[in-house]
Parts: sequence; C-alpha cells; structure tokens
Amino acid sequence: MTYTLPAGCALVDLAIRGDDRGSLIALEGDRNLPFAVARVYYVFGTKAGVSRGFHAHRKLNQLAVAVSGSCTMLVDDGSRRTALPLDRPDQGLLLGPMLWREMHDFSPDCVLLVMADTPYDESDYVRDYQAFLREVRAAA
Repeated sequence: MTYTLPAGCALVDLAIRGDDRGSLIALEGDRNLPFAVARVYYVFGTKAGVSRGFHAHRKLNQLAVAVSGSCTMLVDDGSRRTALPLDRPDQGLLLGPMLWREMHDFSPDCVLLVMADTPYDESDYVRDYQAFLREVRAAA
C-alpha cells in the first residue's frame, strides 16, 4: 500500500542480508542511515489498548523499525496526518524534526527499535499538541 506521508518523514527499505541460516539487517549511521546514531532505544511489552508517543521533537531525527510484531504509527506535520502500520523488520520510518508522532495498536510481540541522532534532551520535546501546532505555524 502507498501512503501519502507528511513532510519530514519517509519509509525506508532496509537491505536484508542472509543465507539458509537466517536473515540480518545492518544499520550503520551515515551509511544506510542519513545520520550518525547517538542514541538507540526500544519499546516492548506495551499493554493491550495502550498508546505511546504523543509528542514532537524540535531538532531530533529518528528511524523507527518494528523489529518484531507491529504497531500503527501516526505522523502529523501540522497540515497532514497519516497513520501507517510498522510491521516489517526490513522497513523503517524516518522521522525528521517537528513531526507529531503517536504509536497505537501494539501487537503483544511488538518490539519497536528507534535510532536517534542526538542523546535524550527533554528540552527538545513538544508534549502538547496545540503547542506543537503553534510552533509549526510560527515557523511557516
């Protein structure tokens, strides 16, 4: 399926390497990722009916990959809002700055791996949707 994504994000196909023993995907900063990786984290064990995210980042770039299971990623640039499944370990969602993101519909086995270009910085977060919209409009 083809999705019309908000500005600042893109689906990225990741090259699968492998043989009869199994598969491997290598993620290398500044090679097949468009940034050097400064932080890696993963979300797992999300309870049924729980949604996560509900924030934007002012400067951060990320790549999110459902390495196991699936979830629905909602992305919003202040003008366009799109929900798409993350359900393939060989496809990631590149998320640039000033994109509102929410994660919904986690499968029981979902492991969502996220790579970021900077370490954690609370001041980079916008955690209120109306404040996010004000910042997006002020920047336009």
